[in-house]
Order: sequence, then C-alpha cells, then structure tokens
Amino acid sequence: MDFKKIIPSRSVRLGILRALNFVPDEPMLRFQYLLRTGHRLDLKDPRRFTEKMQWYKLHYHDPRMITCVDKYDVRSYVKEKGLERILIPCHGVYDAAEDIDWEALPERFVMKDTLGSGGHSVLIVNDKEAADREELMRQAAAWTRRNPRGKTAGREWPYYSGKAHRIIIEDNIAPRGGESLRDYKFFCFNGRVEFVYVMGDRQVGQSVRVSIYDRDLRLLPVRRVGDAPYEAADLPDNYPEMRAVAEKLAEDFPHVRVDLYNVDGQIRFGELTFYNASGYMQFDPDSFDLEIGDRWDISNLS
Repeated sequence: MDFKKIIPSRSVRLGILRALNFVPDEPMLRFQYLLRTGHRLDLKDPRRFTEKMQWYKLHYHDPRMITCVDKYDVRSYVKEKGLERILIPCHGVYDAAEDIDWEALPERFVMKDTLGSGGHSVLIVNDKEAADREELMRQAAAWTRRNPRGKTAGREWPYYSGKAHRIIIEDNIAPRGGESLRDYKFFCFNGRVEFVYVMGDRQVGQSVRVSIYDRDLRLLPVRRVGDAPYEAADLPDNYPEMRAVAEKLAEDFPHVRVDLYNVDGQIRFGELTFYNASGYMQFDPDSFDLEIGDRWDISNLS
C-alpha cells in the first residue's frame, strides 16, 4: 500500500500523523510498518533490516545519538574523531531567522534545519542576489517554531529530545551550472560498511536517482523501490579513504548511515542518520531486506 498515493499531500499526511501523537510508539510503528511495507512487524524476533530499525527506535537510546542527529552539534563529534578536515565550512548557526546577517553570507550557500530531515528542511542558494530573501527567511523561521518535543512521523526519538530547531548555514559545494551533488551514503553495522547508496540527479524534496553498491563499490542487482537507478560512470579513486572515514564515524554505533560527498577528490561530510527512510524503504528483490538484516546482530543491544 502506497500511503503517498492514497494521500498525495505531504502536509495532510504529516497533519494526520501529528494528530496521532497520543498513540504509543510501538502500536504506531506496527501500524505504519504494515501500511508502508505491506509486512507485519515482528519485534520479538526481527529478521529484516527494516524490522530491526523499528526495534532500534524503541530499544536503543544512546544519548550521543541526540548530538549526532543535530546538523550543527554533530560537527563536534566529527572533530573528536580527528576528521575536522572533512567538515563543510560553516557560516553560522542561528536561533532565529532575523539573527542572520544576510550581507555577510557568500554568494552561494545552503540553509538547513539543524533537526530537519529530507529535502523539505534544506534551502539551496546558488545566487544570493537573485534569491527571494523574504521567502527564505519565512521558511527558515518556520523551522525554528517547530515543537522540540513534537514527535516525528516515524517516532525517531533523538529528533524530539527537547533541543530547539536552529538554522545552520554552510558553503554550497555543489558544482556550478545546475549539476546536482553526488551523494554517497554508507550503511554501517557495528562499524563496518555493508552497502552503499550512490545518489545523483536530485531534485530537492521531490526525487532522486539511486544505485546500490556493496562495500567494495561493486554494483548490486538491487534497486530501491520507487527510485530510478543512477548511472555513475566516474566513481572516485579515493573510495577506500571514504570508506575508512565512514567506518571511523560509525564505530560507536550498532547502526548508522554516514553521508559523504567527494568534490574534486576532497571528501566532505554530509550527516549521520540512524533511521534511513524511517525504516520503511522497500527493495527489489525483497530478499535484500532479509540479507542485510542477517548482517546486523542486535542480540546484545539494550
């Protein structure tokens, strides 16, 4: 069942889920998992990767995850790992949109909600003079008004721990001329990369192309349902270094997705994500969900 086709409006979908905030997390996750994947959620003996991610939400609460989901605070975690060199230059973090010194910003930059997720919490500016400053400020102000205790649709607890939503502004490292930035998403389990999304041709908040590779960057005969494949002909020569960086950042967690970019051979940090697509993605073949689930041992977690 495709929830997005039943209710095309994203704002309506989110409104419905917010209205259901009173429902406890476990029954809500069971309902959403069935609705989104077509499978019943087994939390007593989870086998699928997507099932284990729901278990992870409910039962694994490392306080460091609160730091790592915040797009500004995670920078301190990256520095602690000795990887400050991969951080994208930051022009500031702001509690309110009116605090931003527009004149001090460079020609090109990216604005993000520090606790946002997906393309709906990112504003890309390629030309400051041509940008609609009033609209940018309106959207950024809306981020800071979000309830710091308001539950996310997927019940991802680190995002509603009580920390305020802020605005972070970073360099725009995308190629000039409209070409989208290629994204490498490393899925790590107990500090080891098991598979990688390579993504491109992104239309922010709308669509993206994605292909799935193994840890040695060999293309897998697997696709993510709902997305067209991405043909990446010129994969980076320094991929082994990228993988080592991802595993260094992932070493403290049973599972985390590490997002990196590679710009002219220079590795850049994107974000850390613990609940990719909130654990509701589907694969073709479906057996890939079980295969990856077999590689994630949660037996000793609490």
